Amino acid sequence: MSLAKLPLALLSLLIQSAALALGQIWANKMRGMLTTIGITIGVGAVSAVIALMTGMQENVLEELSRFGANRLLIFPSSPPGKHLTREQLIFRYTDFDGLLANCPSITRFARRTNYSNMSLRFGTRSDEDNVWVLAIDPIFQAIESMEVSQGRLLEPIDAIQARRVCLVNPLVAADLNLNRDPTGQFIDTSYFGRLQVVGLLQPPLGGERDPDFRNIVTPFTFASRQFDFVSYIVVHATCKSAAVADEAQAEVEFYLRQKRHIKPGQPDNFTVRTPQRAIDQFNRVSAMATLIAGGIAGISLLVAGVGIMNIMLVSVSERTREIGLRKGVGARPGAILMQFLVEAVVLCLLGGALGLVLGQGLTHTVVAMAPVEAKLRNILLPGSTIMVAFTFCSVVGLVFGMFPAIKAATLDPIEALRHE
Repeated sequence: MSLAKLPLALLSLLIQSAALALGQIWANKMRGMLTTIGITIGVGAVSAVIALMTGMQENVLEELSRFGANRLLIFPSSPPGKHLTREQLIFRYTDFDGLLANCPSITRFARRTNYSNMSLRFGTRSDEDNVWVLAIDPIFQAIESMEVSQGRLLEPIDAIQARRVCLVNPLVAADLNLNRDPTGQFIDTSYFGRLQVVGLLQPPLGGERDPDFRNIVTPFTFASRQFDFVSYIVVHATCKSAAVADEAQAEVEFYLRQKRHIKPGQPDNFTVRTPQRAIDQFNRVSAMATLIAGGIAGISLLVAGVGIMNIMLVSVSERTREIGLRKGVGARPGAILMQFLVEAVVLCLLGGALGLVLGQGLTHTVVAMAPVEAKLRNILLPGSTIMVAFTFCSVVGLVFGMFPAIKAATLDPIEALRHE
C-alpha cells in the first residue's frame, strides 16, 4: 500500500470500527447504558460546576466593572495587628493638595466624607429616619457618574465659595413633601442649618440599591467648615487608563508615605484599592474553587473508566470465538485492537454527550432554585468545557480500553475458536 493511500485506509478502518462498536452497543443496550452511567454523572457534575462558576464569575466581575477599572479608592486603615488613634489615622484636609503634581498617572481625585443621623425639616414636615450627609468635591459627581432628574449638580463655584447648597434624593424629597422640582426650596438641617436645594438625585445614589437609603449631598468645603474636628475622609481617584492602575497605586502610596511621614520599614496606615486587584484576586479564588470542585467530580470519571475496562474484558470473553473467526480469515491484530479501542472510546463519548446534557439541566435547575439576591442567570456550557469533556472522555476510553483491546488482539486464533 502506498503512503498516499494510508490515511484513507486508516480512516476507513476507523469508520468500520465505529460502526461495529455502535452495533455492539445497540445489541447490548442495557449493559451499554449501565456502563456509561459513571461517565455521564462525572461529566454532568464537572460541566455543571464549571458553568455555575463561570456564571457567578461573570456576575461578580460585572459588579466590579461598575466601579471602573481605572479608578482607585484611598482610605485610612490601621496596619495589621496595630490600633491607631483617630488623630493618627485620619487624612487631613490638605493631605492631597499635591497629589496630581506628584502622581502623574492620576488624572483627577475627589474627597468624600459622611455624616450620619441628621434630621431634616421643611415647613411642618420632618425626616428624622437616619438621613446621611454626603460631603463631596464636585469632581466626585463625574467620577461616580452621578446624575440629577431636576435642577443641577454641584459646581466648582459651590465648593470655592462653600455655598449652603445641597442635592436631595427622591426619598428625602418625598418625606419632606418637596415640589416635583425642588430646585430653589430651602430645608433646615440639624447639622448645617438652612440649605438650598439645587438638584434632585437620580439612582443609585437616589436609593435604587437600598430602598430605605436617605441622603443629601453638599460641598465638601462647606461641610468641613462647620466642625472644629477633621472628619473621616475617603478619596476617589481615577488614573489615565486601566493599564497604568498599578503604577498609579504605587505613586499614590509613595506620595502618602511621604506626606504622612511614614519611615522606611513601617507599614502603611492607609489603603489604596484598585478594582483590578480585586478582580485578579477573585479570578484566582474562582479558578482554584473550580479546579477543586472539578477534581472531586472528576474522580467519578476514573471510577467509570475502571467500570468500562471491566465491561470490555467481559465483552472480549464473550466474543472470543468471533475474534478467532476474524483472525482465521485474515484479520490482523491491529484491526482487532482498533475495534475494541474504538468501542471503548465510543462508549465514553456517548456517556460524555449525555453528561453534557445532564450538566446543562443541572445548571438550569440550580439557577431556577437560587434566590433572587444571588443574581444567577442561565448560562450555556462554554465551548471550552465541551471540548475538554469530549477530550477527557476519549482519553479515558483509550486508557481503560487499552488492556482489553490488547488482550483481544493477542488471542491465539486456534484457542479462540475452541473457546466455548
